[in-house]
Amino acid sequence: MAKQKSAYQIYADKTAKKSPLLLDCIKAFIVGGLICTFAELLFNFYLKMDIKEETVKILVPVTLIFLAAIFTGFGLFDKLAKHAGAGTLVPITGFANAVVSPALDTKAEGWVLGVGTKMFTIAGPVIVYGTVTSVVYGVVYWIISLF
Repeated sequence: MAKQKSAYQIYADKTAKKSPLLLDCIKAFIVGGLICTFAELLFNFYLKMDIKEETVKILVPVTLIFLAAIFTGFGLFDKLAKHAGAGTLVPITGFANAVVSPALDTKAEGWVLGVGTKMFTIAGPVIVYGTVTSVVYGVVYWIISLF
């Protein structure tokens, strides 16, 4: 038996702008690729500065997180994400935006009850599930390596 749509759902279906899926995918691919290309350029730049590769592997994500946080603070990240979609949200830059945006939105509520409690409302579940998944993966990998 088919579930009946609510009046709101019917209204939303009529008025919602249809998303051009192919164009959205192309934009996400291009912007995500540009972010990754920029990360590669940073990697090579840091290496040319005679920084050890082990340190460079830490500097690149830290730089990307810092830039994404700054761009979020100035409202530039949201403007780019509006057009690029998952191209900005999937890489590590999206994670930085997911932490900074709620913090900015709740800063008026104070440092503890606003920023401190709301900062990880979006990124918190990602951290938890990412950590749990990595632990499960590690245990499975360890068990397989015993054989």
